[in-house]
Amino acid sequence: MKDYEDQELSDNDIIDENEEQELYEHHNIIVDKGQGLLRIDKFLFHRLEAKSRNKLQEAARAGNILVNGNPVKPNYRVKPLDEISIVMPHPPREIELIPEDIPINVVYEDDDILILNKEAGMVVHPGYGNYTGTLVNALMFRFKDLAKQQGETIRPWLVHRLDKNTSGIMIVGKNEFSQARLAKMFFDRTIDRIYNALVWGDLKEPEGTITGHIGRSLKNRKVMDVFPDGEYGKHAVTHYKVLEKFGYVTLIECKLETGRTHQIRAHLKHINHPLFNDETYGGEKILKGTTFTKYKQFVNNCFQIMPRHALHAKTLGFNHPVTGKYMFFDSEISSDMLQVIEKWRNYSIHKSLDDES
Repeated sequence: MKDYEDQELSDNDIIDENEEQELYEHHNIIVDKGQGLLRIDKFLFHRLEAKSRNKLQEAARAGNILVNGNPVKPNYRVKPLDEISIVMPHPPREIELIPEDIPINVVYEDDDILILNKEAGMVVHPGYGNYTGTLVNALMFRFKDLAKQQGETIRPWLVHRLDKNTSGIMIVGKNEFSQARLAKMFFDRTIDRIYNALVWGDLKEPEGTITGHIGRSLKNRKVMDVFPDGEYGKHAVTHYKVLEKFGYVTLIECKLETGRTHQIRAHLKHINHPLFNDETYGGEKILKGTTFTKYKQFVNNCFQIMPRHALHAKTLGFNHPVTGKYMFFDSEISSDMLQVIEKWRNYSIHKSLDDES
């Protein structure tokens, strides 16, 4: 069985098949009864498509290949009825990657990983409708000298992504080993991620949990939907906490327990609190507030300041894939979202004063 976890949408929001939030693939294999003894890297090389022996060996060294629940080395000899589980970074799409000198905001880098703060509007990976100008194109340019020094092509394949119009912190693996280790961390849910979101409505409870399977909408294949009964889609859990209330909108933080395509956006719409100005999920309309013309103008001004959904990947915490040291990164909310938050903060203060007078 093969389970892809991947996520990114093109400009026209068409969701690719087999795409979800994290960029790894998971295989479960039960070895045939008649299988003779064979090195596991060689066995998997013949069983899995487009996998080099080197990639499989790195995955084993990273602890990503388990046999009967235990990690094994590349020279482990497969036996009949062994249960093999393997997690690997998602294979790259078969498209030419063109290095492009595109500025990116790097907040940390060493020999194994790179941490960046992605701006809203940047597509992460080349794909349908976006073959240039992406984060991967920028990383290819940044790593080109390193590739020459090592006599090989550096492939900065990502282990997770953010939507084009979501800003915030991301991690990139710079070599096969770190990519494999990070992919396993995402699969095991040991990476801590917190998002900040501005949503429509006044959330009554200070914190809560949204649970519901997420899958492609049965009515509109361009969006994801929530299926509470679990008969369709994949299990998804989002925890949220109220940070600040502004009356008609609320600033919250979201912590992902799972990573599905558009998980936060779909879950918040499901509880009738869509992201502010999220066109795909209905947040671009004035959903709460008064009928006064001044108020409508205020909201439209906010939409113009931030012509995207109000979602920012705020923090990222994880154990370094090589050293094992716990690392934590916090990113500043992008200026457009900060402006809108401040406008709502001032609006709520003045509204409260007006109500009291």
